[in-house]
Amino acid sequence: MTILGAAILATPSSTNAQAGSPAGPVPVERLQARRAGLLARLKLGVAIIPSAQLRSIEGDYPQDSDYREHNDFFYLTGLEAPGAWLVLVTRKSGQDQAVLYLPARDSIKEKWTGPRLGPGTEAVRLTGITDIRRADKAETEIRELVLDAGSPARAGAVYLSEEPRQDSESLRVSLLRDGRRSRPIKVENLDPVIARLRLVKDPDELSRLRRGIEITADALKESMRMARPGMWEYELEAIIEYTFRRNGAERVGFPSIVASGSNAVTLHYDENRRQVQPGELVVEDVGAEFGYYSADMTRTIPISGRFTPRQRALYDLVLGTQQAAIDSVRPGTDLPALNRIARTYMRDHSGDLCGSDSCVPYFTHGLSHWLGMDVHDVGAFGARLEPGMVLTAEPGIYLPSEGVGIRIEDDVLVTSGGHEVLSRAAPRTAEEIEQIMAHRVP
Repeated sequence: MTILGAAILATPSSTNAQAGSPAGPVPVERLQARRAGLLARLKLGVAIIPSAQLRSIEGDYPQDSDYREHNDFFYLTGLEAPGAWLVLVTRKSGQDQAVLYLPARDSIKEKWTGPRLGPGTEAVRLTGITDIRRADKAETEIRELVLDAGSPARAGAVYLSEEPRQDSESLRVSLLRDGRRSRPIKVENLDPVIARLRLVKDPDELSRLRRGIEITADALKESMRMARPGMWEYELEAIIEYTFRRNGAERVGFPSIVASGSNAVTLHYDENRRQVQPGELVVEDVGAEFGYYSADMTRTIPISGRFTPRQRALYDLVLGTQQAAIDSVRPGTDLPALNRIARTYMRDHSGDLCGSDSCVPYFTHGLSHWLGMDVHDVGAFGARLEPGMVLTAEPGIYLPSEGVGIRIEDDVLVTSGGHEVLSRAAPRTAEEIEQIMAHRVP
């Protein structure tokens, strides 16, 4: 070992548990509770959860860094660890097992990557997992565990993700091939099981999500203070994303949508290249990711500072539609029911704003989706609402013939008594938006 290599290996890991991130590490007791919750939902067998793959700076064009951990692996370990594996085993005896495989540290590679977390006491401290092994043994040991006649998988199942990295797909193929040589191996999809667990957020998840939403609200307010005719969409995008970074968000949860005029009728427009003209509306659909949890908020602002009478009438219809849905969020209902409530309100209050018919045909997307580690987070769409679930409420009206799009989106937590609007800090009514824009920075 060279002196330089020794120095590198003695350096604390920079990728252990979001070291240096404003979000900080996930508390070990939360990680242990999540793993216990997953094991309780599994039948007898072996669950295999790989970490994410590194991205190519030269080929993949990452916009933040070359690595973002796989959500399920981070959820269960709190680590950012390329090449790692988490293996959970359920047994009839009740002696369940968690094994974490981490790549051994490599002083040569770490000259390029910085320090990595390897097997050892630090990994035990960060995860609460006591059985930590070298990743170069993972595939062999997992296959032996699954194929051993006395293992739980022989009477149970092997749980794998449907979105594996390359070497986990190789493991899947190997297991199926080996199974054909002895007894068939039952392979089940692990994703829906973890999705159901992730649907209800624990206190650490909600803390991260709240902060991401606070940052996003600050960014939207900053864009309102800075907006003026003649700006380019990308200038507003820069204001928003600068505010994200300044407040500790390490990346955007999704490409920022800053859509002015006719661009606003394209739901996922994100080129952000157009110059905003006087009198136009701008749809800003953005979300900061904080500690692996993403906000998702939309505000529609009048670039000249005030809504025209027609813009205001359409805006108020969208706002009323949203409020009717939010008022109905409570345990026991579901997203399809909220969607029906929103469309019923819009139909009954459209008047002649969209001609002889209601404006419902111009509400061209769903009202809600789940929110969490992904902006469109995992979980069954029709699941009954429970305390701890977080959803969006985002009605809109899109009129291509007028070049007008209006969307308002907020993030809502289901509570035991009803709901909490987590994104309430961002100006939402027409009056609030006009008021903050009346004090724009010169």
